[in-house]
Amino acid sequence: MSEDKPTPRPPVPSPAALAGRVAPRPVAAPAPVQHSESARFGRADEEGHVFVTVGDEEREVGSYPGATPEEALQYFARKFDELAASADLLEARLANPEVSAKEVADGLATLKEHLEQANVVGDLPALHATVERVEQGLEAKRAAEAEHRRVARAEAATAREAIVAEAETIAAQPPGSTQWKQSGERMRALLDEWKGHQRGGAKLDKATETALWQRFSHARNAFDKARRAWFAELESTRGEARAAKEALVAEAEALSTSTDWGNTARAYKQLMDRWRRAGRAARSDDDALWERFRAAQDAFFTAKDAVAAVEDEEFRANLAVKEEILLEAEAILPVTDIEAAKSALRAVQDRWEAAGKVPRGDIERVEKRLRRVETAVREADEKRWKATNPELSARARSMVEQLEAAVAKAEAEVAKAQAAGNEGKATAARERLAAQQEWLAQARAGVDEFGG
Repeated sequence: MSEDKPTPRPPVPSPAALAGRVAPRPVAAPAPVQHSESARFGRADEEGHVFVTVGDEEREVGSYPGATPEEALQYFARKFDELAASADLLEARLANPEVSAKEVADGLATLKEHLEQANVVGDLPALHATVERVEQGLEAKRAAEAEHRRVARAEAATAREAIVAEAETIAAQPPGSTQWKQSGERMRALLDEWKGHQRGGAKLDKATETALWQRFSHARNAFDKARRAWFAELESTRGEARAAKEALVAEAEALSTSTDWGNTARAYKQLMDRWRRAGRAARSDDDALWERFRAAQDAFFTAKDAVAAVEDEEFRANLAVKEEILLEAEAILPVTDIEAAKSALRAVQDRWEAAGKVPRGDIERVEKRLRRVETAVREADEKRWKATNPELSARARSMVEQLEAAVAKAEAEVAKAQAAGNEGKATAARERLAAQQEWLAQARAGVDEFGG
């Protein structure tokens, strides 16, 4: 019963008045007893002793002094209900894949500890059956988790092995064909992947992880060492190339004002060949040196072309003269009189030289036309010489005589074989005769060419 709030004190009443005001205090009703179905597995005697029945046996679990038998029995039944609820909750957590076997095992150990010390009233065989199911399920859960860890470790090992293998492949690239920037970025990405597996992936056994990490670390170190060596050597060769190209630029700039057109043009060609063999300097140096080299070369060839343009204009008159000479030269053909043709060609050649140079764009065209005439005259002269050479003519006639004798001999062999009825020998002899006759015809044609 709650107390009344304090109020202002009234005047003290007389004893008679006070007695009239006092009313008897009401008695509180007893609290209702909470009922548990588990109480049916036990009983309580009049003295408050509580018993539980398990199978055909009954044993005392305790007492509740100052309480009615029903209150005492319900107290011990509610204690059982709390244990049974814990067991049911643990069995539900066992079936939850989000709850680990360790959590279930910890809960089971606590439950069993309470069961050992528990004096309760309820269906104890059912409670123990629940505990046994949890124990059996826990073993299965542990086995499933172990298999899951095994598969996860195998997959993690495979993933780490792939990282290591790719790193080793990158490290094993020939330095000359390695894309250093892309390969370096990929190496860093592989390291991030490795760290990600360490943070969120399955844990490997120490021996496997150590061996893979050593391989990975060795590949990364080898790649870094090769990259440093490559760029150190590259810097050295670039320095050599820069020095060589600076010397070439100096030569090119010194030649840029030369007026020895032919020799200087050849010198620039040689400089260009040396430039290509010099290798590459750093890009900025290479570009700057090339601009200077090209500027010097352009200055020379621009001046050369300007002079050549003036000369070409002067040589146009010579071109007209030479084209008239070409008409005379081409009139020599076809050659019918060798001596007359040779005499006319010599006159043409003398006038040709005296006519002077022609514009550069016309040189090859007019020279080719003259060479055609010169070639025809020379070939006609050579043919006449062969035809009138006594030694060659005698040699040709001797060859004809030898072949005529061979043909006569082959004809006799054919006749002899046919007379003997030996067709095999006759066929072979006819084949030899045909070959000898063909050679004889060619030899006679040669004698005719020499006029024999």
